[in-house]
Amino acid sequence: MKNLSTREVNKIFTSFNNLRVLIIGDVMIDSYLWGKVNRISPEAPVPVVSIVKKERRLGGAANVALNVQAMGATPILCSVIGVDKEGSRFLELLQKQKLSAKGILKSRSRITTVKTRVIGNNHQMIRVDEEIDYDITQAETEQFLHLISYLLKHERIDVIIFEDYDKGLITPPLIQRVVSEAKKLGVPTVVDPKRKHFGDYKGVTLFKPNLKELRDGLKTEFDQSNIKEIQKAVETLRSKMKIEVALITLSEHGIYISSKKTKKIIPAHIRNIADVSGAGDTVVSVASLCLALKLRPEWIALISNLAGGLVCEKVGVVPIDKEQLREETIELVTKKKE
Repeated sequence: MKNLSTREVNKIFTSFNNLRVLIIGDVMIDSYLWGKVNRISPEAPVPVVSIVKKERRLGGAANVALNVQAMGATPILCSVIGVDKEGSRFLELLQKQKLSAKGILKSRSRITTVKTRVIGNNHQMIRVDEEIDYDITQAETEQFLHLISYLLKHERIDVIIFEDYDKGLITPPLIQRVVSEAKKLGVPTVVDPKRKHFGDYKGVTLFKPNLKELRDGLKTEFDQSNIKEIQKAVETLRSKMKIEVALITLSEHGIYISSKKTKKIIPAHIRNIADVSGAGDTVVSVASLCLALKLRPEWIALISNLAGGLVCEKVGVVPIDKEQLREETIELVTKKKE
């Protein structure tokens, strides 16, 4: 792997500030109930959590927007919310975080997704989901596509992210139209997939599944501890779907990157793991920014791998700390040169 100098790393992180990112995906509110556990319920063998703090955060594709924003770039979030109290709260959270709502469509046929996590003694005890996961209507798809086309035409977009949570916003017609339009404009496309539409993202620039999503999406079995079998599955994926770069997250084993010229595992770094929630959002955010800057595949993998590990040290879904990531990247570069 070609070394980067400290000066080059600093230039990359400064260049992030000039990027504009269109994020298409399912949004939600991440609701947290923080408390203490001192006893077991007499009603059932479950812990009793005494709530001391309540918190609402932007989640789903909105967390990707927060990570993009935290890296200094400008996110433009495109999604659908309900015409309900939680939808109003979602817009309030956007405004509080100084994120644009120009790409948000309201639907009277849907509710705004809310995921409530109960945290006892800094450990997640249970999660409760309120959501609708059937596809948006054909009329809503056309309206949403019109909105995306308008933004692509009137905003300078450097990269497009599909953040798919299988909640019904992203459909095959939407994928095909956006990918086609992006190719005409020369804008790279990045996907964080789920199983339902895994095979519909043909021709995208960068595809980022984890191992389970890779296995389920290809409908094949392979030994997840055998790198040769993983490599074979990834090459099948790239060939079948005509993908330029595949970035496979390997959990505690790091990241595997595959492109025409590069096939490499970037190992994970030793961390005090507190919570893996949102790590995938961080990885795809940072990888997309690196792709927009046309960095070499191995550096895309290295920086996004570091980013995913850093957020796992925090409890709950939180965006990346850009300065900490920059410092760790420089430290890793320095070690490689020694």
